[in-house]
Amino acid sequence: MRRIRAVLFDLDGTLVRYQGVDFESSWGALGAAAGLKEEWDALLKKYLGKPESYPEWVRENAALLRGVLVSQVAPKLFPPPYAPGVPEAIRRLKGRGLVLGIVSSGVGLVAEWVKRDLGLDFAVANDLLVEDGRFTGEAIINVDLWNKLEVAAEQAARHGFSLSQAAFVGDHLNDIPVLRAAGCGIAYAPKDRSVAEAARFVTEDFRQIPRLIERTI
Repeated sequence: MRRIRAVLFDLDGTLVRYQGVDFESSWGALGAAAGLKEEWDALLKKYLGKPESYPEWVRENAALLRGVLVSQVAPKLFPPPYAPGVPEAIRRLKGRGLVLGIVSSGVGLVAEWVKRDLGLDFAVANDLLVEDGRFTGEAIINVDLWNKLEVAAEQAARHGFSLSQAAFVGDHLNDIPVLRAAGCGIAYAPKDRSVAEAARFVTEDFRQIPRLIERTI
């Protein structure tokens, strides 16, 4: 029996890398697309280094979006800027019959777009509510910035595998618990040395990821 049955991906800074915003994130890209970059950056500064306040950060960002048309931001968010080699790597992994999914504290709107575009099996991220084509100013937090391990384990159980049977690809500090728990932790373009140290493999080339996973199958 092969060891690795699934691959879970972080979104921001991993599958997608938005330029000109902090952490290459879908959150930063959304704020900029809505013309709210100054306010967005102020909130990031206010909450950075306060992990327990992540839900408040999300809710304040969501409130700033109240009344903004989704159609206003969509052209600046989509298609998202995939990390080089993402489509090729995903095609190779799909060819091996692996379950593929996203577990991210990024924007659900972006995660769902990527899921559909790449043909992934699932995506879990944080949702911004929309009514009549406009953001309502409310958010649903499905993945707290610092509880990604819990959500990854829940998704693994839901889809019929354990984390020890999964590879996980991430880039940032909040990915460290999942990198350590996964059967194959891969740090892609890690933003901190500790991220690389927590992983089994480290790469700057997304195209290498299928080959690295093959080494644990």
